[in-house]
Amino acid sequence: MSRVLLIEDDPELRVLLEHTLLTAGYDVKVAANVQDGLSLLNTEVTDLLLTDGRLPDGTGIELADVADAKGTPVLILTGYAFILSELNRTKYRVLLKPMRPEEVVVAIEETLRNR
Repeated sequence: MSRVLLIEDDPELRVLLEHTLLTAGYDVKVAANVQDGLSLLNTEVTDLLLTDGRLPDGTGIELADVADAKGTPVLILTGYAFILSELNRTKYRVLLKPMRPEEVVVAIEETLRNR
């Protein structure tokens, strides 16, 4: 069972994604901000980081860089289309909100398969 670390500050979306990933068979840990996400990245074994692009105390890029340094694949979610071009300049795959939950599962499966 693959372990996904989900960092999302929107409580409704966080619960929806957590439920979707659990139903798809993933072991999921969740956090709502960069600080808690970094704590989990440093203490939990993680197969994939799924993070919001903008969080209350920083950006998903901060988390992505830490995960990448550990060899953990990353997916970034964002609802801010105007920063999409900036995020696309990174080495991380970006999914634009709103998205269907099953699209996230497919993206995770592809990312884990291609790691």
